[in-house]
Amino acid sequence: MAQRILSLAAEEGPERLQEALQSLAEGERSGVLRRLQVYKHCVPLVESGDLHLSKVSEIIGLLMLEARQLPGHALAELANLFVDVIKGGSLTNGKSLELFSTVLTALASSKENLAYGKGELNGEEFKKQLINTLCSSKDIPLSGEELQFVVEKILRMFSRLDLQEIPPLVYQLLLLSAKGSKKTVLEGIISFFNQLDKRQKEEQRAPQSVDLEVATMPLDQLRHVEGTVILHIVSVINLDQDLGEELIRHLKTEQQKDPGRALCPFSVALLLSVAVKHRLQEQIFDFLKTSITRSCKDLQFLQASKFLQDLFPQQYDITAVILEVVKNSAFGWDHVTQGLVDLGFSLMESYEPKKPFGGKAADNSYGLPKMPAQQACKLGASILLETFKVHEPIRSDILEQVLNRVLTKAASPVSHFIDLLSNIVVSAPLVLQTSSSKVTETFDNLSFLPIDTVQGLLRAVQPLLKVSMSVRDSLILVLQKAIFSRQLDARKAAVAGFLLLLRNFKVLGSLSSSQCSQAIGATQVQADVHACYNSAANEAFCLEILGSLRRCLSQQADVRLMLYEGFYDVLRRNSQLASSIMETLLSQIKQYYLPQPDLLPPLKLEGCIMAQGDQIFLQEPLAHLLCCIQHCLSWYKSTVHLCQGAGEDDEEEEEEEGVGFEQNFEEMLESVTRRMIKSELEDFELDKSADFSLSSGVGVKNNIYAILVMGICEVLIEYNFKIGNFSKNKFEDVLGLFTCYNKLSEILREKAGKNKSALSNKTARSFLSMGFVSSLLTALFRDNAQSHEESLAVLRSSTEFLRYAVSVALQKVQQLEETGQTDGPDGQNPEKMFQNLCKITQVLLWRYTSIPTVVEDSGKKKGKSISLLCLEGLLRIFNTVQQLYSARIPQFLQALDITDGDAEETDINVTEKAAFQIRQFQRSLVNQLSSAEDDFNAKETQSLITVLSTLSKLLDPASQQFLQFLTWTVKVCKENALEDISCCKGLLSLLFSVHVLYKSPVGLLRELAQDIHTCLGDIDQDVEVEGRCHFAVVNAKTAAPTVCLLVLGQVDKVLEEVDWLIKKLTSLGSDISEDSSQASNQTQALEKGIILQLGTLLTVYHELVQTALPSGSCVDTLLRSLSKTYTILTSLIKHYIQACRSSSNTIPGRLEKLVKLSGSHLTPQCYSFITYVQNIHSESLSFVEEKKKKKKDSEAAAVSTVMAKVLRETKPIPNLIFAIEQYEKFLIHLSKKSKVNLMQYMKLSTSRDFRINASVLDSALQEQNSEDAENEPHNDQVNIP
Repeated sequence: MAQRILSLAAEEGPERLQEALQSLAEGERSGVLRRLQVYKHCVPLVESGDLHLSKVSEIIGLLMLEARQLPGHALAELANLFVDVIKGGSLTNGKSLELFSTVLTALASSKENLAYGKGELNGEEFKKQLINTLCSSKDIPLSGEELQFVVEKILRMFSRLDLQEIPPLVYQLLLLSAKGSKKTVLEGIISFFNQLDKRQKEEQRAPQSVDLEVATMPLDQLRHVEGTVILHIVSVINLDQDLGEELIRHLKTEQQKDPGRALCPFSVALLLSVAVKHRLQEQIFDFLKTSITRSCKDLQFLQASKFLQDLFPQQYDITAVILEVVKNSAFGWDHVTQGLVDLGFSLMESYEPKKPFGGKAADNSYGLPKMPAQQACKLGASILLETFKVHEPIRSDILEQVLNRVLTKAASPVSHFIDLLSNIVVSAPLVLQTSSSKVTETFDNLSFLPIDTVQGLLRAVQPLLKVSMSVRDSLILVLQKAIFSRQLDARKAAVAGFLLLLRNFKVLGSLSSSQCSQAIGATQVQADVHACYNSAANEAFCLEILGSLRRCLSQQADVRLMLYEGFYDVLRRNSQLASSIMETLLSQIKQYYLPQPDLLPPLKLEGCIMAQGDQIFLQEPLAHLLCCIQHCLSWYKSTVHLCQGAGEDDEEEEEEEGVGFEQNFEEMLESVTRRMIKSELEDFELDKSADFSLSSGVGVKNNIYAILVMGICEVLIEYNFKIGNFSKNKFEDVLGLFTCYNKLSEILREKAGKNKSALSNKTARSFLSMGFVSSLLTALFRDNAQSHEESLAVLRSSTEFLRYAVSVALQKVQQLEETGQTDGPDGQNPEKMFQNLCKITQVLLWRYTSIPTVVEDSGKKKGKSISLLCLEGLLRIFNTVQQLYSARIPQFLQALDITDGDAEETDINVTEKAAFQIRQFQRSLVNQLSSAEDDFNAKETQSLITVLSTLSKLLDPASQQFLQFLTWTVKVCKENALEDISCCKGLLSLLFSVHVLYKSPVGLLRELAQDIHTCLGDIDQDVEVEGRCHFAVVNAKTAAPTVCLLVLGQVDKVLEEVDWLIKKLTSLGSDISEDSSQASNQTQALEKGIILQLGTLLTVYHELVQTALPSGSCVDTLLRSLSKTYTILTSLIKHYIQACRSSSNTIPGRLEKLVKLSGSHLTPQCYSFITYVQNIHSESLSFVEEKKKKKKDSEAAAVSTVMAKVLRETKPIPNLIFAIEQYEKFLIHLSKKSKVNLMQYMKLSTSRDFRINASVLDSALQEQNSEDAENEPHNDQVNIP
């Protein structure tokens, strides 16, 4: 019956078929089966090709309408029929597939449970399984083109599918890729998820403006799907290694074109997951590390040039991408975690610091000045820290690896690993409890680690000591053993560990952190620990440690020194230990103090040294001991007394004890002060006649004595100034102590000048604390109180003392800049250091701007003037603040502006504040430049230029103030004929550094090249150079080599930029993407920028190659620079050859002009310049030959030196000629490709085929024979064999 209906439908039309189908609906079950039979016969009929297309369309349309009437099981059977037909490859015209899509839609809406395999599925699930089966088209034979078509078609369907349907489809695609099209599959998957990520970010940025129709899926759903897809890809790569290699190849290629598209969060996560397979790990990590350093270099490159920023407004930062992967991995991406950890450690080890950074107290994350390697190392640490925070299961593994590296890399710097460990502990302090055994094991190796590593490690794990008694006990055991070790470093490690414990285990009743003005570091947990240990236990524990430390007071000077430097911090944080510490110090100083009031000197210096054979060593750092006593006493008097009074009855006994040692110390320090002032240098066996050479035992002893006496004087100066309360008598004592210090200092300086020894030229570190230096400078220069005037006049009367105060400030700032901390109290407290820096800067700035150097009469005394010292101090401070306190620059500038002290911190405009300070130094520089020749101070001018250069970095390049500063700098260079080489160099370097942030400097370079040409004249002596002068700073004394080398250095930077742009242009040219119009616009902008830059550079070279440059560095640098220019021009021509191959585009008119310019303005002049260089070298050789004939053998060495110099300076010439000829060779290729005769602009180059000229050879041989004949009588003896 079905056959009859079909024949009727075929002959008489679909109307009869519709009637037949409706008649079949009358019977329930049998009707459904018959309808299904009709459908089964309709599919092959439609595909047979026997019916007319119009009838086929009508039949399919009718069947689609009636399909929704079929029950679920019938739809399932019909769908399976279609799958079999498709897999069998019997489809001819594919018209029946329109019906298939309707069947699938109807199937998805069916509520009926359908049999599938051994189980049952609902309509929606059944549909998914069918699609999955269908997509698994690996069984279907396909040609390469067909496979590519199928893959592209499926990839285009991704955007229309529900997100949950994508992972199975991806898996089938990956299996299909075994036949080919691997690159297309990978590229499509990565691109799809990259677009989803971007859309998700846009929605997060502006959730209100998102159109509901295009709104994407929830974030967690997207991340889970991405994770599943990554797992699928990894599992297929495990089966097919070629797919993994194709992935790496594809991403490497894409990275050259567009790093943002190649290394997106999804692709980086995918790479890290694949990296777990060891065969590909090395390749992947090398690729990622190279990409990271390249990205950092590119960012640095872009941020240093306004010209590049205009061409590339959007900057790609791979650091943010990788950290986003860490963030995304929180959504169950466990397969990415191990890759992240391995990458983090690989980065930290590959780019670890080469030298120790010294102490580190402040945050020195100062962005741009850092090298790419440092940024990569910092990124590695950030990856590990963020992974540690996000993934709990892997924490112990990260911690263990960090501790292992701290131990195994003891010989190399491990500060980066210790910083990471510290940050890890802060983020999760209790995690250490689960790894306490590993920490204990680390403690066992403390004795073998450098002291800096020990201190950093103990500070990092210190929070664990408060919560784990077993770890604390094991540490104490290790430290007690170390105290008796033979190794000095082990004993120092023991002292460092014990001091740390004393600082952090407070005895109940000690002052709080706020009372002590204590700054708690990042590695300390601000928690009350008395819940863990009672006060009695803590007190007994601390006293036991103090007992162990007392034994160290009989050990080497280095060990004692650590104790003296650490006692102050212990006292400040654990005030209940004051009496024990003070008693210890008192008993120690009594060993060297002579109590007789009239005995000179007051201290036994001979007890401070020790002899071992012929060698003399310092045994007791007496100055450090006195310094420790002074600071502890000062803190005790100012803090403890103020806080006492609440429980007077309970504390009477302690007070009496405190008063006892306090009085002892005061009397002792008073007596030592009085007698030190009275003492002569002879009393210490030190005078001008004493031996201070380091080669003899007596000299070493005298040097040690001198440094001890100077240190004691400095400690007493600080003590007497503090307790003096502006008393005239006390200040006279201060001056008396300084006189003693200064005499010794002069003697040492004089002796050091004679010795010229590196050791003797080292200035001993001052014992004055940073806080005291800031107070002293403020008092000396800024204290206008009437009541203080008379006493301060005593100190102000001594110019030497004022110079000394500023010199110490300079030394302290230098120490802070180099190590991040200073000696003395609060030296490791970043906040206190910043406050002191602000105070010192205020004083130095006022002193320098109020009293110019010219006003000072510095001729009477040797040494720098105070104003010049102030300027040097300001320069160091500005550098230090930008390096260590970059985040606090607004507060720093606010502190300097006395007129605007009440402004809120949020209102601080850094550019305005910096411009105000710049104006002050601009005035000083103009005064220097306009001063008479006798008053001109080159050193000060150079420092002023450097200060301006440092402060200009704080200006916003887009601001009006920046433009004003640039205009002023150009004006100064144009109007001032500076003849001092260093000042000229500094000024032009400043001009270049500012100019590149405003626009490209090529125009500026052309004017400078013209000035150099004018000053030095032309290589052709008959040509008179036009008398142009743009910049007065270019004159006869500075034009060569100073200005010439600076100009060529800047030209090289521009060439580097152009070379970088050409590489970007080439990668864009090979990029065939959807945004072709956007890429085309960018390509045109790049081409225009490159050609304009090169065109202007050619005019710069046009001037320089015609200049009569002196033989030496200028000629050599210019020849090398020209070679580089021709190489870059060749690269540009190669790009256009490639462009002509890939498309029928004609070359732009700009390029034709550039080639014309190179042919007319550069190549001929290059050959003339080469001839000029060869001539001046020939002249120098002939001159030397003449001298050789006159003086014979005595000048042989001079001749060989000149020969070597000529060979060295002519070496770049062949390279330049080769570069020119390569350029012309590729111009010929481009002319053929583009059908434009570019060689018409190039003149025939000089013949350089090096053929032997017979006539010239004959004349040279005859000349040589005549010379030999003349010299023969004189050389008989020499020529005898």
